[in-house]
Amino acid sequence: MRDLTVAVFRPDDERLEDAVELIESLGATPVPDPMLAVEPTDARPRTDADYVILTSKTGVELVAGEGTNAPTDGERKRWEPGDATICAIGPKTADSLEVAGYDVDIVPEEYTSSGLVAELEDEVDGARVEVARSDHGSPVLLEGLEAAGAYLHETILYRLVRPPESGESVALAAAGELDAACFTSSLTVKHWLEAAEARGLREEAVAGLEDAMVGVIGEPTAETARAHGLEVDLVASEATFETLACETVEAAAPTYHE
Repeated sequence: MRDLTVAVFRPDDERLEDAVELIESLGATPVPDPMLAVEPTDARPRTDADYVILTSKTGVELVAGEGTNAPTDGERKRWEPGDATICAIGPKTADSLEVAGYDVDIVPEEYTSSGLVAELEDEVDGARVEVARSDHGSPVLLEGLEAAGAYLHETILYRLVRPPESGESVALAAAGELDAACFTSSLTVKHWLEAAEARGLREEAVAGLEDAMVGVIGEPTAETARAHGLEVDLVASEATFETLACETVEAAAPTYHE
């Protein structure tokens, strides 16, 4: 009997390493298949905002001038927030901010764009709000804060692209050898399907996922997956990779071991 195989689509850095370690600790075999690569824009957030929102560890590294995404033509200047209230979309982003030396003022109870809107909507009327994130950020955040009366400015810190070598899990799914998959964003769903298309295996890969446990990190990702013809078996009870992986493996294991 082969091991339970679980595809993870984290960027190819320590996040992928941590994902592999976690899946292994759960007694399953990880299939690391990065679906996202970072292309920095070298843009900087505004320094005159009342609130600044950061939505990822990658974004924090870029504004702090740290990490593997530093520019090759010299050191990136560290961004300073001035008197702004700093908001993190979840605990991982908050931890990264604190490690980088920034004070975190707000983390929503629900670690999503809608959760952050709910946290801020009663206090941002007339305020200048800076949203610093990737080019694939959810429109829910901007639309919700604008409806609450905020003056919004969005800074695109980086673009998310599909690594050309991605797709190992596609081949396994097409062959009926993938037992579970953990999709962490709508973009990982789209890039997975692009990788399947590029390999000429889209129909077979999608069919293979029907026999696998498909876990997603939140409702927006679930909606994207369903819209593209994927069956979603599980939406993580908390929008973190750790919760997604643990719940997906736990849900897959009983079927796998029957």
